[in-house]
Amino acid sequence: QVQLVESGGGLVQAGGSLRLSCAASGRTFSSYAMGWFRQAPGKEREFVAAIIWSLASTSYADSVKGRFTISRDSAKNTVYLQMSSVKPEDSAVYYCAARSHPYVGEYKYWGQGTQVTVSS
Repeated sequence: QVQLVESGGGLVQAGGSLRLSCAASGRTFSSYAMGWFRQAPGKEREFVAAIIWSLASTSYADSVKGRFTISRDSAKNTVYLQMSSVKPEDSAVYYCAARSHPYVGEYKYWGQGTQVTVSS
């Protein structure tokens, strides 16, 4: 059973930084893709960033490109989202997700989410 547990959310001032963590367990994730998504109140959930575990290749939404960095630590089975130069519009619940194929398919596994609030 895949389990994803996010942590690291909180309140941060605009322009500041925050690092989110996603501890993954239950499988060997070397063939997986891992993603970060977010959902703000009244809005649909949106893609933020993804990483192919085996290659460490990454992709980002245009809204966060150049400000956020996704990475993974295979020894710890943990995925990170380093958020820098945050803006009030980055406020949302951030979710970690896992997909069993690196390139295709839906993200089947989801964490419970962690709240990020950016004050102006």
